[in-house]
Amino acid sequence: MKYLWLHITTIINTYNGETPLAHFLKNYYKQNPKLGSRDRKILNEMCYSWYRCSKAFDITVFEEKIKACIKYTNNGLLSDNLNHIFKDIPDNNNTIEFNLLFPNAIEFSEGITKIDWLKSMLVQPSLFIRIRKDKEQLFQLLEKATIPYRFIKDNCFALPNGAKIDELLPPENYVVQDASSQQTGNFFKPQKNELWYDCCAGAGGKSLLLKDLEPGVRLTISDKRESIIYNLKQRFKLYKHIQPVAHLTDAANEKTLNTALKGKLFDSIICDAPCSGSGTFARTPEQLFFFDVNSLKEYTDKQKAISINVSKYLKPGGRIIYITCSVFKCENEDVISYLCKTTNLKLIKMQLINGISEKADSMFIAILQN
Repeated sequence: MKYLWLHITTIINTYNGETPLAHFLKNYYKQNPKLGSRDRKILNEMCYSWYRCSKAFDITVFEEKIKACIKYTNNGLLSDNLNHIFKDIPDNNNTIEFNLLFPNAIEFSEGITKIDWLKSMLVQPSLFIRIRKDKEQLFQLLEKATIPYRFIKDNCFALPNGAKIDELLPPENYVVQDASSQQTGNFFKPQKNELWYDCCAGAGGKSLLLKDLEPGVRLTISDKRESIIYNLKQRFKLYKHIQPVAHLTDAANEKTLNTALKGKLFDSIICDAPCSGSGTFARTPEQLFFFDVNSLKEYTDKQKAISINVSKYLKPGGRIIYITCSVFKCENEDVISYLCKTTNLKLIKMQLINGISEKADSMFIAILQN
């Protein structure tokens, strides 16, 4: 274990949160090729346990703090990789202080409490898939490979995080999509031949969900990242959907947005706005560890700008479907309140989709009508 302690100390002292932890670790292992597969798995679990809850312990000795983190994450259940090393962690009555884990005085959206959100940080969320077709075939393949699965609702299923399904399941038959993200589709209600616009399309999860619900929708998408648009088009090709009209533009920039859309009006606009991602912190706990409360102002300003800009491209009676993966009130209800006061938009419905009980992300959704 001595060399593993050396590596975990180096990783914790070097990593600064500027890149995703998964990417940092991948590069670290490339630079240290003598670390075997089991070593990497152990270091991964130690790292993620550290970033989940190390701030919640008033312990000065590094090794003792790591052990406390491992004890409290995933309900104290040790994986096979860690069990032989840490099975004899002494019960030294270290108390987890959640107020140290997230001391910021931030209001949470209705439908979730701060303490429940913080407790969810200790548990790795599941991997979720949305089944598109041939459900029984997928079940048989999962069972043959002895991969456990859990039915959530409709075509949503939960698998163990890290389940190796890429080469097992036919890729056109399913989409990897969080359970709460899948639930946003319940609010879409698309009709054939309607004009829809996904203004912050990202990887295309909401666009693909929309097209699976109603293939006859005529879709326009935009994003400010060319590589993201390319990946989205490849996914549309995989799932045999008609390619959307795509614009490389920043919806927060009124001038470039107008140049792209040229006054086109839409029946509905999906605004999956950039946000803190606080509803997904359990999946990427380094974001909780390095969270800067000052970043919220930048996010809320951008959310308001994007929503106001795209609202000008709604038909009379058209809808904006505002979505974030945040649990913070300032990014959710407060933005909606601002939009209702400064535009002609009227709130129809809003809801926080709390995914904690299903080991899923949490998301906010609001329907606004022109």
